Amino acid sequence: MKPLAVHNPATGALIAELPADDALSVAAKARQARAAQPGWARPPLAERRACIERFRAGIVAELEALAAIMTRETGKPISMSRHELKGLLGRIDFFVAEAEAATATRTVFNEGGMLEQIEHAPLGVVGNISAWNYPWFVGGNVFIPALLTGNAVLYKPSEFAAMTGLAIARLLHAAGVPTEVFVPLVGGGEVGAALLAQDIDGLFFTGSHATGVKIAQALGPRLVKLQLELGGKDPSYVCEDADVQKAAESLADGAMYNTGQSCCSVERIYVHESIHDAFANAFVAAVSAFKVGDPMRDDTYIGAITRAAQLDVLDAQVADARAKGAALLMGGHRLPGPGNWYAPTVFSNVSHTMELMREESFGPLIGIQKVSGDEEALRLMNDSRYGLTAGVFTPDEARARQLLARVNTGSVYWNCCDRVSPRLPWSGVGDSGLGLTLSIYGIQTFTRLKAWHLRQA
Repeated sequence: MKPLAVHNPATGALIAELPADDALSVAAKARQARAAQPGWARPPLAERRACIERFRAGIVAELEALAAIMTRETGKPISMSRHELKGLLGRIDFFVAEAEAATATRTVFNEGGMLEQIEHAPLGVVGNISAWNYPWFVGGNVFIPALLTGNAVLYKPSEFAAMTGLAIARLLHAAGVPTEVFVPLVGGGEVGAALLAQDIDGLFFTGSHATGVKIAQALGPRLVKLQLELGGKDPSYVCEDADVQKAAESLADGAMYNTGQSCCSVERIYVHESIHDAFANAFVAAVSAFKVGDPMRDDTYIGAITRAAQLDVLDAQVADARAKGAALLMGGHRLPGPGNWYAPTVFSNVSHTMELMREESFGPLIGIQKVSGDEEALRLMNDSRYGLTAGVFTPDEARARQLLARVNTGSVYWNCCDRVSPRLPWSGVGDSGLGLTLSIYGIQTFTRLKAWHLRQA
């Protein structure tokens, strides 16, 4: 098996060569997971919960080292790596606290000697193809509730976050999760394809729309449960009565956090024409204050682009916007030196004829478009094949609720953006995917309902 080479996207340096899987090893691991899953599901939930609590303690004990690993292999600023790990602790707490109630057997009828109950049984063996941009968050949304509900997990971390994936596996195994129950699979797309060929009961994927469609086509004839968290082109609308400075600062963070490499990064901004210029100036000032530099420095806000191929996507969107008349307010180019670097880039005078307002950028690139009012803003916000998140900035809650009720997205924000909560479901509309994670429904999604009809003799 050819080893997986791991490079630091900030420097281009080779930092590790990891033993990789192939089709034969993936098949063997899948058989082991199938054999081990019943023994993991059989004991009471309290035993599985204790393992996850020990896993949490392991994260706390090694948090700084785990953050450094993630930063070295993804280019994420170290402060954001720490924030991701600390945020994961709250998600673990939610899953641990809610798993029992969310999956408790429910009696729906008990009369005349007939008892009817609904049971939540484990799916069985779950495949999890995870993402590199938030490897702990995105993976944890799947494997933590999957393990709590009694499933075995075949976990393929992104090849751009494989060191983090192996660290996750090490901590879970040290916490008492059997090695055959949580099984890491290391490699690129060929390992993901090998996973799809196995006898699995569910597949949970986070990544691009194109790959999600291929997965759906591969698994559709087998009727395997499928959850796809795909891309986004997330819009926000700034109304004429919004606090311009606060909206600009919030949206600058929402667009540039994690170097814009988030499914729910703000990627389109619509601003009422009466405040457009003031907003654009405030937005550029806020972005200009973000420090670009070494991801290992505490004061760095914008780090490297994780995947070198994305630089070409950003270049193409910038060239298209400029050719069609957009006004470049800042950036618009790669940064010199080794590694994958792109200048924070802001355009105004944009339109939906331009790729940067239609196709996912997944980088530090944003367009600001002037609108005449609510109806035009709403039409443009819905003019997308994606539907992950959308936001409205206004002091008027009733107005915001009326607008957001008409937006076709899985999550909506009032006076905030780029936010995920363990208590709320995370789902998409259209090309943003299907199924969900998080919330009590994101626990129940790893179970199948079993109907019990029980008549007393």
